[in-house]
Order: sequence, then C-alpha cells, then structure tokens
Amino acid sequence: MSEKNKILVEATPHYIEAQSAPAESRYVFAYTITITNAGAAPAKLLTRHWLITDANGKIQEVRGDGVIGEQPYLKPGESFRYTSGAMIETPVGTMQGEYTMRTDDGDHFNAPIPRFTLSIPRTLH
Repeated sequence: MSEKNKILVEATPHYIEAQSAPAESRYVFAYTITITNAGAAPAKLLTRHWLITDANGKIQEVRGDGVIGEQPYLKPGESFRYTSGAMIETPVGTMQGEYTMRTDDGDHFNAPIPRFTLSIPRTLH
C-alpha cells in the first residue's frame, strides 16, 4: 500500500452478555471500528470482507457493500467510526478482514483490518 493510499483501522470489541446464551453456544459481541485516512488521497469505502473464527476453528465469511449501510468517503486526515456486531459459538474468537477502497482517480486498493480478539470477560489473562 502506498503512502498515497493509507487507511488505518482500529477495532474495540465488547461482549454483549444480555444477548448471549452460553448454554446454547451463543456469544454475542459488539465491535467499534475506527477507519482513518492516513494517506494523501481521498478514498471511498466500497465493500467489506470479514473472517470471523471461533475457538473451534469454525469460520464465518462475511462480504458486503459498505458498512452499516454506508460507504463513507474519507479525505486525508478524516475518520469514520461505526459499531456493529457478531455472534460466535465459543467464548473466544477472532475477527479480521479488509475493506476495498476507491480513490477519486479510480484506483482500487485493500485496507487490511488487523486481527482482533472477541473474548468474554475474564477468559483471557
């Protein structure tokens, strides 16, 4: 990825106990994503691609247009923050992926979403 096209992605996950049912192998997490354009060119987020993996190795693959129904356009230095959710069958899992971005001149590039951990409280030390 060139310095022209540089997107930083930060994730903050939270366990949603009220929507989870551990006895039914249902663990619900919310995650807040902050996408920052740290490059020199404006870019629009077109699509998302997620790999959500539980502790049993089960992978959910999610692809779609935009995020939460939006395709944010970020000028250099601008950020976009949103919160979404995921459900897995184990108390611990991971998420990672990428956003496909497009610059004003039509270049497409992928912005990686670094792997982050979904974990119920007091599971990881």
